[in-house]
Amino acid sequence: MNYLHRLGFALKRPKKRLLKAKEEEREAFILWYSQIRLEAERIGAKIFFVDEAHFRADADLRGKWVLKGEPALVDSTSPRWGEKACYYSGVCLETGEVEAMEIAGNSTAETSTAFLQQLRENHPRPIVVIWDNGPAHRGKAIRNYLSTPNLHLQLVALPAYSPDFNADEAIWDWAREEVTANDCLGTKSQVQEKMNGFFRGLAYRRGEVRLRCRTVLQARADALMIGTATQSPSHANVDPTFALV
Repeated sequence: MNYLHRLGFALKRPKKRLLKAKEEEREAFILWYSQIRLEAERIGAKIFFVDEAHFRADADLRGKWVLKGEPALVDSTSPRWGEKACYYSGVCLETGEVEAMEIAGNSTAETSTAFLQQLRENHPRPIVVIWDNGPAHRGKAIRNYLSTPNLHLQLVALPAYSPDFNADEAIWDWAREEVTANDCLGTKSQVQEKMNGFFRGLAYRRGEVRLRCRTVLQARADALMIGTATQSPSHANVDPTFALV
């Protein structure tokens, strides 16, 4: 370890390099996103990044401070696998708002539709939902819901293998950091109580939400917009389906 430090090496937690992601699709999405943000601001729409996750009653093991020579131990009652709570959440980076909904069991087209309905009811402005192309994000229930007259909602799929573009991923990591890290809650009801408290608290932490949930997508889009700041934004290049929101 001393030799590695002397040679200039540092111990870092690695990040995944997404080898299956297609760079041309990601670049095209960055361009689309930079344009859609301008259009959303112009018409008063909100952009929500959406994802699902589950939280087990057992502890998520994280690094912890201990005295040198002491073992880093976390007590666990080894709760059953079924002792878990499952959630949808959506984050709007422009406002710092976070919408959450607990579900029973796994996510499906029906549960995704229920979350879209909750978003629609709680946010009267036009909405753009950006999520991955998972099985629960498509299906008959969603298609039927999208046929609702005057829904003012658009669904957009992220490029394949691009979780680093989804701002909502940071919500899940944040929740594990504050709720389940090195803490065995033991039962589903305890997980629900802690998670519900976490989501309620985010209503008073909107500035922190905006900072923590920024991704490489926002950074790349900002750089692109700065590079073209001398040019007038061209709404003609925006995906025409956005006009249906």
